[in-house]
Amino acid sequence: WVDGLGFWGPLVFILAYIVATVFLLPGSVLTLGAGAVFGLFKGGLYVSIGSTIGATAAFLVGRYFARDWVARKIEGNEKFTAVDEAVAEEGWKIVGLLRLSPMFPFNLLNYGFAVTRVSLRDYFLASWIGMIPGTIMWVYIGYLANVAASDGDATSKTLKIIGFVATVILTITATRIATKALDR
Repeated sequence: WVDGLGFWGPLVFILAYIVATVFLLPGSVLTLGAGAVFGLFKGGLYVSIGSTIGATAAFLVGRYFARDWVARKIEGNEKFTAVDEAVAEEGWKIVGLLRLSPMFPFNLLNYGFAVTRVSLRDYFLASWIGMIPGTIMWVYIGYLANVAASDGDATSKTLKIIGFVATVILTITATRIATKALDR
């Protein structure tokens, strides 16, 4: 359906991603779909825009409109208490590392960071950069699903799969490094 919207397709997709993020809906289906519908580059770009703006919108909602609700939800969580203390010291670095690490779900982080002392600028930039590896990997999966379903030569499909495996290895490596850094 989005693919059939022509010029408006990417805009509708980005807006849907923003709304899904603010309402705590999983973006994985949208991310995979972006790869299948828009391809690797455009799909990655649209997901990056939608997820970053959506994360920032959720952060702002959490900071200015739902702060008490968010604080009650994370109250007593030892991991989050440690994150809050670390954010106070090195906000952008902790945001970036947590975006690379699967320790906390993406949507919950958006609201969780809202009650920390991280600045909006640091949150935005570190979230955007930290989400890029995972975005590329999940968009690539959607892209490959579309490639596998289409007719094409075996060499092209093989090269695309090799590229995907390299992307997964790099993403897993970055995730492990981030998780070890967060543990420290």
